[in-house]
Amino acid sequence: MKTFNELIADTLKNIEEIFPWDLEEQLETNNIPLLLDIREADEFNALHIKGSINVPRGILEQSCEYGYHETVPQLVNARGKDVIVICRSGNRSVLAAYTMQLMGYKSVKSLKTGLKGWNDSELALQDIQEQVVDIDDAEKILTPPVAAEQLA
Repeated sequence: MKTFNELIADTLKNIEEIFPWDLEEQLETNNIPLLLDIREADEFNALHIKGSINVPRGILEQSCEYGYHETVPQLVNARGKDVIVICRSGNRSVLAAYTMQLMGYKSVKSLKTGLKGWNDSELALQDIQEQVVDIDDAEKILTPPVAAEQLA
């Protein structure tokens, strides 16, 4: 049996990560990757990186294949393209990137430190109306409280 952190650590051995500042630099070139935000829809609607698409982790595998209600053609057709998987802290994205590699994606990376690191680097985030989200407001959204019963 593995803990969540052990599972992430083991999976990290098999995938590449990209730092927020390196992704920002790549976005300023002509080699723009597919930005895949795998957080839940309400998380994505509150804030995300401009140009990213939202496919929640729970439907990722079906979204990567034709023939499903959840199919996202842009994602299915990205197997040979650069894909950056994004989540809040860089953990769910590690697992998703690994799954996508198993499904034949050739150039998939996880955003190291996730949107928390992106925001900490003072890089722009926007809401679903494409309005820039204030850095301090983003920090509050990206740091949800942990209830007493959720602590060990």
